[in-house]
Amino acid sequence: MRIFLLLLHASLVVAPGAALSSEPFPVVVSTWPFVEAVRAAWRVVTAGFSAIDAVVDGCSTCEELRCDGTVGPGGSPDENGETTLDALLMNGSTMEVGAVAAMRFVKDGIKAAKLVMEHTEHTLIVGEMASIFAISMGLHGPSNLSSPESLEKWIRWKRNSCQPNFRKNVIPTNSCGPYYLSDAASTLAKKSLGELGKNFPEYNMLVASKANYIPVGHLYHDTISMAVIDKAGRIAVGTSTNGATFKIPGRVGDGPIAGSSAYADDEVGACGATGDGDIMMRFLPCYQVVESMRRGMEPKLAAADAISRIARKYPNFVGAIFALNKNGVHAGACHGWTFQYSVRTSSMKEVEVFTVEP
Repeated sequence: MRIFLLLLHASLVVAPGAALSSEPFPVVVSTWPFVEAVRAAWRVVTAGFSAIDAVVDGCSTCEELRCDGTVGPGGSPDENGETTLDALLMNGSTMEVGAVAAMRFVKDGIKAAKLVMEHTEHTLIVGEMASIFAISMGLHGPSNLSSPESLEKWIRWKRNSCQPNFRKNVIPTNSCGPYYLSDAASTLAKKSLGELGKNFPEYNMLVASKANYIPVGHLYHDTISMAVIDKAGRIAVGTSTNGATFKIPGRVGDGPIAGSSAYADDEVGACGATGDGDIMMRFLPCYQVVESMRRGMEPKLAAADAISRIARKYPNFVGAIFALNKNGVHAGACHGWTFQYSVRTSSMKEVEVFTVEP
């Protein structure tokens, strides 16, 4: 009863298409109607390759296609007009994770994450050092990750006085900065920023203002989060994104954070998430979904409960989750927008897109 009341309070919606395939393995599930990415993963996993291989191929396809302009190179410029990538890969058999964040100059986010997982004892490598690592391990680079479209978007934003943006509690507002604290600490901040600006001129491009916060939505911020169960029942998940449009340089969202954007455990199932990563990562919703399923909760209730917990604290947040248990049962839940996720199982003739209405 408590969970039911939570669902009503948060105005959550669960996908009516939650289903169990008569032949559950293999299974491929992805956020959004990224049909070509699911097809790519399906070809790999039905050919007998592992869930890990399928996730990498599926996410790589989305990077190459620049899905929605929010995955891979060429989209979502930051405040400096640069596109950077976040990606994650998780092995549900070993619980190994490889991830990169704020990676510059290398277009293959998910492949870089796989290199971190398979060739280091680390979990996450960030920034330019992630680029150097990826190139040293054989990935192509350095490359310009911007595109004519992303640069034009950034130029229009600059002409609009860098509005809207992700800054808050700073002055002045309605301009491209530089910005300072609005209280007595601003004098010290100005001095520090002045010294920083002498050594790092690009720092002078900082912007601000909570009043002009960018609304998270399908055109501003998105992620491919994919889960695969292979023929042997092994589960893997992966994510790739170029992050929030006009994000503050160096920002890392939930994409490369295990338990937030995605999580997998062969003993239970998997989860993928999309939406306002800065809020969602505070709750580790995908970890919660998997643990709820471990305790016996059905995927549709596990997904709805995770979204509900976020909505209680942040009623205006936008986000969504898909849940997939080890038997192939899948479901989705969302808050603040219409969510779609794509599925392919052996009982389907083609990829099917399930819609969760707001």
